[in-house]
Amino acid sequence: MTVPHILFETNELLVLDKPAGLIVHSDGRTIEPSVAEWVLVHYPALADVGVPWTSPQGEVVPLPGIVHRLDRTTSGVMLIAKTNEMYAYLKKQFKERRVDKTYLAYVYGRMEEEEGEIVAEIVRSSDHPKRWVARPIDKSNKRAAITKWSMLQRTEDLQTGAPISFLEIKPETGRTHQIRVHLASIGHPIVADHLYADGCLPLLDFQRPALHADSLSLAIGGQSRTFRAELPEDFR
Repeated sequence: MTVPHILFETNELLVLDKPAGLIVHSDGRTIEPSVAEWVLVHYPALADVGVPWTSPQGEVVPLPGIVHRLDRTTSGVMLIAKTNEMYAYLKKQFKERRVDKTYLAYVYGRMEEEEGEIVAEIVRSSDHPKRWVARPIDKSNKRAAITKWSMLQRTEDLQTGAPISFLEIKPETGRTHQIRVHLASIGHPIVADHLYADGCLPLLDFQRPALHADSLSLAIGGQSRTFRAELPEDFR
């Protein structure tokens, strides 16, 4: 079983580096290893921290201290609250957009601009129930999802010569599949994304979407803290 790596820990907070391929919690339909399960095994007292999730099938799924999520295929930084006081504080920080989230991603194509901002609502596709699509919307609308990106490197796949852009991404909101959907909507889906780059070759030998949650910055105990996860092997 691939397990999380502990990056930082106090009596109130646990910071993990989640490996790609590990789900955050059960979907209520299948049984497989998860971050939630790992937390309950190693920190059983956290069973009373946070709010459980009820699946569409009616199963109550424990979310011990879990205040935010990463996709199964996304690696990187996750925060786990160890007390209900810290849980409430972190949820408020995320809701008020006081958490600075930075991701790294390889995307298909050569992006000409050095930076940009994507503003679009994330809605479920009627054609593909498991997918989401971006719909243009005014930035002032509360349903608007906002993703900022900047160029780090223009490169190419050594085997095919296909152009690739390496981006730093800062989502200001936290919608389902937001980064993946937004980048696909401007014609630059994430490399090897099985949902939003369907039919594209999985360049750079990636076997999962090339998306990594690099860092989280926020105020903890009156101090500004930044937690960073090292690049996983497939990125290196």
